[in-house]
Amino acid sequence: MANVQLYKYNPTFYSVKNDLPSYFANEFLESEIDKDHMAWLNFHGLEDEQSIEHLCQKLGIDKLSIENIHQQVRRPKVEEYSKYMSFYVMSALPKEPHNPYLHQDQISFLMGSNYLISFQDKPSDHFTDVRDRIEKGRGKIRSKGTDFLMFRMLESIIDNYFEVLEEISTQIENIDRKLHKVHNKSILSSIELEKRKLIELRKIAQPMRDITNQLENSESPFIEESNRHYFRSLRSSCLSVLEEIDANKQILEGMANLYYAAQGQRMNEIMRVLTVVSSIFIPLTFIVGVYGMNFEHMPELKYRYGYYTIVAIMFVLGAGLLAFFIKRGWLKK
Repeated sequence: MANVQLYKYNPTFYSVKNDLPSYFANEFLESEIDKDHMAWLNFHGLEDEQSIEHLCQKLGIDKLSIENIHQQVRRPKVEEYSKYMSFYVMSALPKEPHNPYLHQDQISFLMGSNYLISFQDKPSDHFTDVRDRIEKGRGKIRSKGTDFLMFRMLESIIDNYFEVLEEISTQIENIDRKLHKVHNKSILSSIELEKRKLIELRKIAQPMRDITNQLENSESPFIEESNRHYFRSLRSSCLSVLEEIDANKQILEGMANLYYAAQGQRMNEIMRVLTVVSSIFIPLTFIVGVYGMNFEHMPELKYRYGYYTIVAIMFVLGAGLLAFFIKRGWLKK
């Protein structure tokens, strides 16, 4: 069953309530929203669709906005209405145990007069810092409206992007150390995995940049003019995320090129050794082939020390060729 948490606060007071979706579907509008407090309602899980729909209908939420809560939205867009505004973003957390890929979650926001509702599809916690600020009265969050609360929540999501990038950077450093010590196909797989994570993160961060840009330029009455610069700072943070993603992708591409270059170098060394060995044995094989012919009138066949002479010639020839190759440096790494 989905867990729902309500924070109510003002500059001198805050309270926390945890209950079922059915309670807030019936009581949120009548009992929990007032002009003296800001209300933040957060859903951890969307299983109780009926209660969510009932709550949204009582708040006057459009049917299309309700449907978008339960399905992944491809095109980021801030929807503005007379009673509320809504939008949807994707969150990202470092990889889960037994799952090498990113932990992703769509988070939907509905913001109206004195309330903000957030819907998380998965039971992951992105807003620990926001809760701490409300509970301890840190910063301006209690004295500001729901638009500032929304800014802090988006800031927490973007901070998670940086955490993912930090985890990827750590993995890149590990790959770099292995790349110079061992030659293993698993290194290439690790490089491709980190590149895929960066591609996924870019698909998440780029829509967030568009959302923050739309919020900054929004004319909605739910965003105060004095708070618009906060969303500008979020857009700058998104640009920093995108730049770091591109930088890490270039590093990984360089590592992949280095891996292939090292593999090509090793192959060249192997081919060089094989060429040297072949060059030594080709004349020896020629000599053996000549004296392996069964012609009756071959002068050396009846020579008493012929075998020892040919073996000695072959040994001297092979040693001489080997010394020549070493002198030319063809056997050095």
